[in-house]
Amino acid sequence: MSTKNSHRNGSPQSSLTTQYTAIDSFCGAGGLSFGLEEAGFNVLAAFDSNEIAIETYNSNLPKVGFTADARKLSTTHLLAKAGNPQSVDLFAGGPPCQGFSKQKRGAHNGDSRNDLVLEYVRFVRSIRPRFFLLENVDQLGGKRGRTFVSELQSVLSDYVLSPEFFNSADFGVAQTRLRFVIVGKRTDIQSEYESPKPTVRKWRTVGKAFQGLPEPPEDYSEHTDFANHYLAKVTKTNIERFSHVPQGGGWEDIPFELRLKCHQIVDRSSGGWPDVYGRLKADGQAPTVTGGFDSFTRGRYGHPLANRPITPREAARLQGFPDWFRFHGTRWDIRHQIGNAVPCPLSKAIGESIKKTLALEDQRLSASVDKAHTNGIHRAVRMTEGTKTRSAHK
Repeated sequence: MSTKNSHRNGSPQSSLTTQYTAIDSFCGAGGLSFGLEEAGFNVLAAFDSNEIAIETYNSNLPKVGFTADARKLSTTHLLAKAGNPQSVDLFAGGPPCQGFSKQKRGAHNGDSRNDLVLEYVRFVRSIRPRFFLLENVDQLGGKRGRTFVSELQSVLSDYVLSPEFFNSADFGVAQTRLRFVIVGKRTDIQSEYESPKPTVRKWRTVGKAFQGLPEPPEDYSEHTDFANHYLAKVTKTNIERFSHVPQGGGWEDIPFELRLKCHQIVDRSSGGWPDVYGRLKADGQAPTVTGGFDSFTRGRYGHPLANRPITPREAARLQGFPDWFRFHGTRWDIRHQIGNAVPCPLSKAIGESIKKTLALEDQRLSASVDKAHTNGIHRAVRMTEGTKTRSAHK
């Protein structure tokens, strides 16, 4: 859905006709939930430890988000928040997955975030949803990721895992964001799950994504017609540096005397990451949007035409959020809510593939019940006819 008019009290219309249920864990601002709602899921509950992200979630989506630390959240309380459903079709989320091992339960290399994927697993084992969806960074699909998937399979042995890489640009956003997604299907579900295929033949461009957006006010205030559309505060020196960079260029295009000291080095390999002071190409795609998109020094986040970093609204468009979706909090909060989000069209596509399998499975089960019922009637008829025949011979 592309307009706010298609929502009432922040709830997508699709939630009025959904058949399948979901719970979203580590939900952030709601990129994953938004896509799942558009795919036809009814998200019963969503939680995150970030209170401001939950404020954003509840102001744009059905008000089912709540603040909770996964390590302290019981399954009983989570299900109560979800309305104590008889069953849950999908448990989704993107917990930090630095890697986990059953042998690491006591010590996780000093990073407590490693515990969170164990909490995710705890919820899946307790709730036993028909499907689970675990989303994370593409680096998890490497060597360390193979170990991760193997360990996950051993812990969740009653699920069939489908790990896969996805390029978000294949699903309609102007961003080549790579994500590693594991879909788990409970082993009693006989219908086959098929991963979503790209939904676009030609990648969307940055210019197309930004089309129709006016320049933000020069006084750093928010645009009156577009939520979260405002200028980042950048020094005049950095604006001058960036003004020399063409589309697709970077720090090497800045005149030598204007460069940062670390860039005034003859050896190019010592000059830094090439995307620093990078300007986006209007006819190309953005790299992965992170929470640092307001700075020239954190990546290729310069506007293709204007001499400034992209705005939060522009970054949100690169993530597939509609313009009516307002992010709350400080500028830092808003940047990181957008940068940490799952691109909405990608989550919608995965949700639709899961829903398709669920529908096929329910049709199969219904057909089995109908067949058993029909066979039962036939047996009853034969028994009745047999009784009548025996009576006639007496």
